[in-house]
Amino acid sequence: MHATIRDIDRAIGFAIPQHHARGRIVRLGPVLDEILAAHAYPPAIEALLAEALTLTALVGATLKDADGQLTMQTQSDQGVVRLLVCDYRGGELRGYVQYDADRLAEAPSDPTLFALFGKAYLAITFDLAASGERYQGIVPLDGDRLADAVQSYFAQSEQIPTHVRVGFAKDAGGCVAGGLLLQHLPEGEEGRERLHTKLDHPEWEHVAALGATMGTDELADAALSLETLIWRLFNEEDDVRVIASTAMVKGCRCSIDHICSVLAKFPVDERRAMADENGVIGVDCAFCSTVFPIRVADLATPHVD
Repeated sequence: MHATIRDIDRAIGFAIPQHHARGRIVRLGPVLDEILAAHAYPPAIEALLAEALTLTALVGATLKDADGQLTMQTQSDQGVVRLLVCDYRGGELRGYVQYDADRLAEAPSDPTLFALFGKAYLAITFDLAASGERYQGIVPLDGDRLADAVQSYFAQSEQIPTHVRVGFAKDAGGCVAGGLLLQHLPEGEEGRERLHTKLDHPEWEHVAALGATMGTDELADAALSLETLIWRLFNEEDDVRVIASTAMVKGCRCSIDHICSVLAKFPVDERRAMADENGVIGVDCAFCSTVFPIRVADLATPHVD
């Protein structure tokens, strides 16, 4: 499948000024394969993480701060899935899932969101490098898909009507996932009421209705360019502007230097307790499954005031 790919591992933004709307489409392929291959996930977890990474790319690519970071995280004490974390920074994606393999084996082959998580919450966090500010919104993990919870986040935390669709496919050639995000723009002048408080808003209803016609199979069809998908949705509109394109890559920020700097803060006795009989501490990265062997003797002595 990947041999015929024409448009993959990128996000593209667009605006529809006459309807005060904006959107973004993303499609992931080899990036997904690389991230998923690090853990050999079973199919249900693989599909879940693929959707989460696609949503993270969709929302993260809206950041105007080039060095800003978007993190999506779910956590549940009762669910099959204990923890799911994905983040985006400057086109780099990473993510992983912690789950109970025994309980997953007892679940249906195509488990519902509730079957995977039980009662859980989705947290979306924006870390803005330019200003040093952090914003976080938390919503219940309700609905059939993670995409439903992302829509709820924007409606509740940002008060922005949002439509999200995600498609996922896998064959012998690998995984492909695509996503569409549509949003109604704020109305502008300070003091005007938020759009969602009105009884109706036909401009947004028109855009959302068009977005609902996008098939999830089209989003995951790598032979269709992202520009073609935009044209299919909005070819009858007078003014649709493509405004940005972002390449997507697998990114992990683990490094020997960073790990050593963290370990160096621990007291010497605690470091020795972490080490094996050869004086080596094995530190593994949950995101990329890389194991870093760190010799205790090579670590600096912690400073004591």
